[in-house]
Amino acid sequence: MLFDKIKFRQPTCPWWFLFTFDNPFRKIYQDPIKILTPYINNGDRVVDLGCGMGYFSIPMAKLVGESGKVIAIDMQEKMLSGLRRRAEKNRLIDRITTHQCTQDRISVSEQVDFALAFWMVHEVHNSRLFLNQIWTLLGSGGKLLIAEPYLHVPKNRFEEIKSEVIEAGFSIIGSPLIGFSRSLLAKKDNKNGN
Repeated sequence: MLFDKIKFRQPTCPWWFLFTFDNPFRKIYQDPIKILTPYINNGDRVVDLGCGMGYFSIPMAKLVGESGKVIAIDMQEKMLSGLRRRAEKNRLIDRITTHQCTQDRISVSEQVDFALAFWMVHEVHNSRLFLNQIWTLLGSGGKLLIAEPYLHVPKNRFEEIKSEVIEAGFSIIGSPLIGFSRSLLAKKDNKNGN
């Protein structure tokens, strides 16, 4: 059959659909402050990959404080412009830098302490390349939190992602409990094992 030869992937979440994710009820099972507080300190430089309209970026900006920085990255300009409006409304725009990436390149060179990839790795065309780019982006000892929706990402695919995280040079150091998610916390190691 024709469809046997075609490989489908999750489409990128459209900008207009994000309004369904950014609602008060979501904080009951995915409170950004509770999820991120163990990993982000005042003064940190952090990145929100696939930031959407800022559900996590805005709280990240509160956690890094005035001396910290959030780099919010998304492929869609409408997402980034929505995030900038929210950041201005919350008086946090001076802590957030937005960056439009491509499907294949994050294209950010500054080092960060923490990276968040929340419900988006399953949308990436080449997750191995993506994870290698995150490894480069993180400073020594930097941490990566990945959460994937368990309804879209079956256990076997999440196990593949875990293997790719290790291949990229990370050590998996935890599996935080996050509502409706499969998750992992990883730490950057040197690729040569030192």
